[in-house]
Amino acid sequence: MKRTIPYLLEQSTEKYGDHILMWEKKDTAYTGSTYREIRDQVYLFAAGLMSMGVQKGDRLALISEGRNAWVIAELGILYTGAINVPISVKVDELADLKFRLSHSGCRMAVVSSGHAHKVREIKKDLPELEKIICFDESTEYDADEITLQNLLQKGKDYLKGNQRFFTETWQSVEETDAANICYTSGTTADPKGIILTHRNYTANVEQASAMMPIPEWYVSLLILPWDHSFAHTAGIYTLMKNGASMASVQVGRTPMETLKNIPINIKEIRPVFLLSVPALAQNFRKNIEKNIRQKGAKVEALFQKALKTAYKYNGDGWSRGKGLKKLQKPLYALYDKIIFNKIREGFGGRLEFFIGGGALLDIELQRFFYALGMPMLQGYGLTEAAPIISANVPACHKLGSSGRVVPNLELKICNETGESLPVGEKGEIVVRGENVMIGYWRNEKATQDTLRDGWLYTGDIGYLDEDGFLYVLGREKSLLISNDGEKYSPEGIEEMITAHSEYIEQMMLYNNQSPYTVALVVPNKEAILRWAKSNNLSLQTETAQRQALNRLEAEVNSYREGGDRAGLFPGKWLPAAIAILGEPFTEQNRFLNSTLKMVRSRIVDFYQTRIDYLYTPEAKDICNKQNLTIISRMEE
Repeated sequence: MKRTIPYLLEQSTEKYGDHILMWEKKDTAYTGSTYREIRDQVYLFAAGLMSMGVQKGDRLALISEGRNAWVIAELGILYTGAINVPISVKVDELADLKFRLSHSGCRMAVVSSGHAHKVREIKKDLPELEKIICFDESTEYDADEITLQNLLQKGKDYLKGNQRFFTETWQSVEETDAANICYTSGTTADPKGIILTHRNYTANVEQASAMMPIPEWYVSLLILPWDHSFAHTAGIYTLMKNGASMASVQVGRTPMETLKNIPINIKEIRPVFLLSVPALAQNFRKNIEKNIRQKGAKVEALFQKALKTAYKYNGDGWSRGKGLKKLQKPLYALYDKIIFNKIREGFGGRLEFFIGGGALLDIELQRFFYALGMPMLQGYGLTEAAPIISANVPACHKLGSSGRVVPNLELKICNETGESLPVGEKGEIVVRGENVMIGYWRNEKATQDTLRDGWLYTGDIGYLDEDGFLYVLGREKSLLISNDGEKYSPEGIEEMITAHSEYIEQMMLYNNQSPYTVALVVPNKEAILRWAKSNNLSLQTETAQRQALNRLEAEVNSYREGGDRAGLFPGKWLPAAIAILGEPFTEQNRFLNSTLKMVRSRIVDFYQTRIDYLYTPEAKDICNKQNLTIISRMEE
């Protein structure tokens, strides 16, 4: 049997037909749709496309929040032999959207109501775009638009006389056929379209399932964007392969309303596991700690004692409860019963673990969730690898690592000349396997640069330890480089400081062959104003401004020699000068990409003057004129 996505759905429907595949909440409660019901909808969607002339190899865009229709649309497209181009709902710049639709040559765009207007505004300059398929009902439509309901009806009519041809069509799809063209965020140049085949996906689903068996009763609330390769494979298709269930976040009238639905939906769905990225993990932690603080000083002190006990008992996970650690077990069990269990109730009460991806996850953040009994197990991947390359799983994990490499994937660590390095030595992570993309759409040069002799050169730096765990140190392009040529990844420092500072919201370290490292810091405005108020200070006075700036600097200095957190990082990579910024890094100002990673090159370009100033003698005093000016405007 062919290892394509249509066959994956067919096999699962045969085995789990009456199981719930998808949970969706439109009004007041979640309703479930079975594997068989979803497949019936997929047939109608695919047949509707075929009735409008969609053929093998055509490209169709899909722009929508996660919902049942998202999966039905993607599968419907793939059943025709066409290629889905999933586009992030966060692509708001019309030029960026137009590039993706034009570059891929999309014949149609499938959109939800929240994003239809974007396509309407640019379609006049997209001659290949013939139709817009609208998920949601509206009062008026353009002549080239069709509703989902009308499309499904077309499909129903088409199948009456073309059932045999329809079946032959989806069965003729090959493993080597392209399934998706997934665009990179395009942080340094035009986005690249990653071509992933049916076999890329099914191979990665097999690899994921071999690493971590998924029982049929598992359910996950997919809180990450569904176009995100991590949610796409580790969520949608891995759950589908194993007879498990997925739920979507209730779509609000605005993105903020949708975001506010997440904690409510978690309690309603009671997921067994969640997929997360560092930005979400930090938000979860801050909310937990805020709730603990609100219960008073005694509860907060007890919580801190419980954490310390849990940290000692758990170790790095690999050594959990071993040796003298087992002496902590009774006390940890007590704390778990009286404190941690109540926190887990806020996540539905049966959350067993998170799988973390998307970026490096601060090890202290991992220890925190592990202590709560909801370990956040770090994985590593790239969309170019569909995306899972390695993962920590409940049965085998080591905190701080990105886990062991998935089965049937070759991985080597290479030096700058492409030679393999031994265990423990740092170099570029290079992989080869059936989950690796076939190339970039209409970009031969980028394909040749990234794929060599079947090996994918990731551009990430890392090493393997003696137990086979992969440690990812960061992107080669984002490394700090000192004036003596030494290199260091900034992500761990940035995440550690922001995760543990009440006053620092965001931080970007910078060192491009300079004598010392500097930092751009976005303060937590709310926390600074709260601190000022509790000390009866007004940030309109220079005295208060200086105290606030010294408070921020103290957060960084705690990692230096003599500080509470000394020894965690080499001192030369901690910032010797700090610029306080008045605006946060966001997706709107394009300083964060759609996966909430900093777009370092863009930040550096924008703040180059501030960075240059940081290398002057007066900038080493955090109470310099520039920082005093920015902090004084906080109360405005």
